[in-house]
Amino acid sequence: MSEQQQKKPLGESDKFKFHFVYLMPILASMLFGLACAFLLIPQQSTTIPVMPIPEETPGAPVGNALYFVVLVAVAATVFYLLIKRGSKKIVKTLIIISMTTASLLLSWFYLDAIFSYFPQFRLLIIPLMIILTVVFDLAIFRFGGVVRNVAVIGVGGALGIFFGASIPWWSAVVILVFLSFYDVIAVYKGPVGKIAQSGLDDLQGLSYSFKDIQMGLGDLVFYSMLTGLMFKTFLGSIFPVIAALIGVLAGSVLTFYMLEKRGLFPGLPFPIMLGLAAGFVVALLLGLPVPPF
Repeated sequence: MSEQQQKKPLGESDKFKFHFVYLMPILASMLFGLACAFLLIPQQSTTIPVMPIPEETPGAPVGNALYFVVLVAVAATVFYLLIKRGSKKIVKTLIIISMTTASLLLSWFYLDAIFSYFPQFRLLIIPLMIILTVVFDLAIFRFGGVVRNVAVIGVGGALGIFFGASIPWWSAVVILVFLSFYDVIAVYKGPVGKIAQSGLDDLQGLSYSFKDIQMGLGDLVFYSMLTGLMFKTFLGSIFPVIAALIGVLAGSVLTFYMLEKRGLFPGLPFPIMLGLAAGFVVALLLGLPVPPF
């Protein structure tokens, strides 16, 4: 899910007005993600293949991006059809399975990085994975409220860094660009907008609420994926990362102002485009090497 939506209809006198406090969850998610990225520094040479086409294959970035976007589109369509038919139990079951799987994967990924410093304690990885996943599921599906929002913000940052660390540079860049275009179509003509119009309450765990807005988990994931990509690619300099982070926040400000007028607006285009442009320009100005296409 990737969209931003007002909780209240546009006709109300107290409709949404942007304040800088609305940037706090986005900034918190990206900063948490970057903290996770620092854990991976000893493992920068290790990558997990999550894309079907090897990067050295001609046309791989475009092919991988299409694959990724199709997966996102299919998932959104399935959730929309299930919600439309009133299959709330199936929707909740799918969300529980997907979030539990994500928690197990991320727990293993980051615990493995942590215990690379303490290899004599690696036997603790599996029990800690289980404990962290149980706590995460309780936060999302039992406790709710602020605890759920904190968990969603954290998993958004951690999952984004996982993608940024695991997907090669150009495939990741093209994926982010394609997703930004898809986000516009999905919100205004596709399943994401239709789900949002019916409310995101049935998608607890795939979205979070903060004051007067609801935001999809996908926004947080791909913002952190962008900063994680900059962190991994330009490891010798923090400036492209800072520039990308500022670009995402600036794009989020523009998105929130559009949200004031429309009540529903895609969360990816402005932040991703400005974040990519800012990070890329700063890297070029510093003379940092960019991976060949």
